[in-house]
Amino acid sequence: MRVVHLLMLLIGAAAVVAQPFHAADGGQGQAAPATKRGVAHAPWGTTQDGTAVELYTLTNSHGVEVRAMTYGGIITNIRVPDRSGNMGDVVLGFDTLAGYLKDSPYFGAVVGRYGNRIAKGQFTLDGRTYKLAVNNGPNHLHGGIKGFDKQVWSARPIDDPTGIGVAFTRVSPDGEEGYPGNLTATVTYTLTDANQLIVKYEGATDKATPVNLTQHTYFNLAGSGDILAHVLTLNASRYTPVDATLIPTGEIAPVEGTPFDFRSATPIGVRISKADPQMKNGNGYDHNWVLDRAGQGLQLAARVVEPRTGRTLEVSTTEPGVQFYSGNFLDGTVKGKQGAVYQFRSGFCLETQHFPDSPNHPAFPTTIVAPGQPHSSETVFTFGIQK
Repeated sequence: MRVVHLLMLLIGAAAVVAQPFHAADGGQGQAAPATKRGVAHAPWGTTQDGTAVELYTLTNSHGVEVRAMTYGGIITNIRVPDRSGNMGDVVLGFDTLAGYLKDSPYFGAVVGRYGNRIAKGQFTLDGRTYKLAVNNGPNHLHGGIKGFDKQVWSARPIDDPTGIGVAFTRVSPDGEEGYPGNLTATVTYTLTDANQLIVKYEGATDKATPVNLTQHTYFNLAGSGDILAHVLTLNASRYTPVDATLIPTGEIAPVEGTPFDFRSATPIGVRISKADPQMKNGNGYDHNWVLDRAGQGLQLAARVVEPRTGRTLEVSTTEPGVQFYSGNFLDGTVKGKQGAVYQFRSGFCLETQHFPDSPNHPAFPTTIVAPGQPHSSETVFTFGIQK
């Protein structure tokens, strides 16, 4: 019956037409006050070592709001309207800094130096083997024990005709978590009046090093409940299968005929319980899709529709891959915003990236950044409505 229900949602979603958003009502059906476009920031507590943290609030002319803090470059809130004009927060997280310091599963964070996994916490570069921090079974995950998500960044507000935003910058010193080279990283969030959140990643180093920066926001376009009825499209005809520790095997496999085929709009839950070895390895979806790219520049990677609220999310990127994660490790032990308990599969991530464990797979697109050859990538999250 669950599958039938999800298929009915898919049919309904396919019959509607996307509409641009022009105006918004305030929270829970109330008329919105006049919106002042701009950037604001305020103190938001201190870390355990006493370092001050600030929270930045970006608001566009329609009242769409993005909040992000200097700790971890974390996006704490994204408020967008549903088809009735009701504003709602569509990302998982906490009401205070304390939650992020205690037990956050990378909610909203910038992850680096290397987003995703590196096998056995090591790689060889220019004839030298580097040992990284191991923090995910036998492997290195998301930059290590104290990766970019657990560092306090400096911040600079942005307000220009293209949008309002904030640029976060930090220097990752040579040897941090085992990585070579001093890496200066900048991540810029820009909110436009087209309801786009533009994320730009930049990095420059004085020694060759792997770099794979990404954004780890958990989305729930309904605002609550599970995400199984969200209708997903991925512009990818191949993916990278993984072993039992979620490290790529090196194969680039076709999605056709597998639960990983989202080339046509499909509810997330329709095939998530299929008896498939790869689904068992990930306890659901936790894999890298190889995007069907044509040339350089921004290209559409994913589209998500939430049928009940009509909210939509499109993700475009310059990256070659996207990690779709269906919230399989959420287990009801994390209490988030307004006391919400985040249950199994109550959020999903679309982490635009190079492939996991690329430093150990020469056939994968390289993630090595060298002096004089800076890292640069861009991802755009576009929020909309289907009537």
